[in-house]
Amino acid sequence: MHANPVFVAIDTTDLGHAKALAARLKPHVGGVKLGLEFFSAHGPSGVRAFADLGLPVFLDLKFHDIPNTVAGAVRAAAGLGVDILNVHAAGGPAMLKAAVEAARAVNPKTKVIAVTVLTSLGDADLEAVGQRGPAADQVLRLASLTRNCGLDGVVCSAHEIGALRAALGPDFLLVVPGIRPKGADLGDQQRVMGPKEARDAGASALVIGRPITAASDPVAAARAIAESLGC
Repeated sequence: MHANPVFVAIDTTDLGHAKALAARLKPHVGGVKLGLEFFSAHGPSGVRAFADLGLPVFLDLKFHDIPNTVAGAVRAAAGLGVDILNVHAAGGPAMLKAAVEAARAVNPKTKVIAVTVLTSLGDADLEAVGQRGPAADQVLRLASLTRNCGLDGVVCSAHEIGALRAALGPDFLLVVPGIRPKGADLGDQQRVMGPKEARDAGASALVIGRPITAASDPVAAARAIAESLGC
């Protein structure tokens, strides 16, 4: 992964603003995350527009469908030259294996990771949808499945880093959203942690959105986070 572990989440329907913001933030972040809002507005051409910036791209579309459909979607996404893409671990073994095989066939450098439990969900939410809790146990089950299916890592909350590192080893990628610097608004996130704490716990990449993009001075916010990480 990049020496600076911060992937700034840029979810906007304004392509010009997205590119300009990413260019301004480039000296202080390690990559950009493009999600559903951005992709729904701009599609593959929007992703390609970031190629010239020279920043790693995490395409966060969370594919979850039957294996054949996910394989086709992953082939298309890997063909865009993204560095990381993701699927839902809950799609099951056949879907996970189809995803990683499809990515490897198109671009062996693309990392395929799986979403375990969304960081907006707590134990009560899992119970409401019929999944076994607590959240930490479900995360470990799905992360173990992901590794066994040959994927490169998972998306998890910072609070699961320690258990996942102990169970899955030092090389498994742990991409952590829900990162909130001290004093930042939690928004719709429940399972959160500060950037330095998460990095020191063993996170491979930190996904940070609104604390940077919604700041009065996004560059200053990104610079402060980078400095707190020693980057």
